[in-house]
Amino acid sequence: MIFDEYYIKSLIRSVNDWPAPGVVFRDVTPIYQSPKAHRMVIDSLIQRYVDTEITHIAALDARGFLPGAVIAYALNKPLVLLRKQGKLPAETETETYDLEYGQATIEVQRGALDANDSVLLIDDLIATGGTLLAAATLIRRLGAHIYEAAAIIDLPDLGGSTKLQDANIPTFTLCAF
Repeated sequence: MIFDEYYIKSLIRSVNDWPAPGVVFRDVTPIYQSPKAHRMVIDSLIQRYVDTEITHIAALDARGFLPGAVIAYALNKPLVLLRKQGKLPAETETETYDLEYGQATIEVQRGALDANDSVLLIDDLIATGGTLLAAATLIRRLGAHIYEAAAIIDLPDLGGSTKLQDANIPTFTLCAF
């Protein structure tokens, strides 16, 4: 299936003033309500990474879990979950970061990755870059290498993809707003 950026962008819903006044939230859930769009997004990402040296998929809580789990399954790679604080059992590494509308903390289980691992980091979108930068910090703290950070959407006006590239993290997105 050929990727149709216009079609995918037409499905992404803009929600004004959510979760805080002044924020325009880009809602990807309509993509998952369309089997055609869901397949188009997932197939495009799978094709990009099928012949790479990635060893693990790391998905961000919660909307990154949706493409991350399917891609990990399709590529037969282990899935590493980066979760909101307090959601993972056992010993974790944590990282606090700034959001467009506040602060948050994410965690990863110790031992989930090591120095021989090449990780594809995936989320639904790149906004200010805080979540992905925090995730990258955790992945690097565990000794692994970040192959690339991928998302469905880039919001370039918020500068996140530039911050990721400045931190030596290659980025890939399917579309931008």
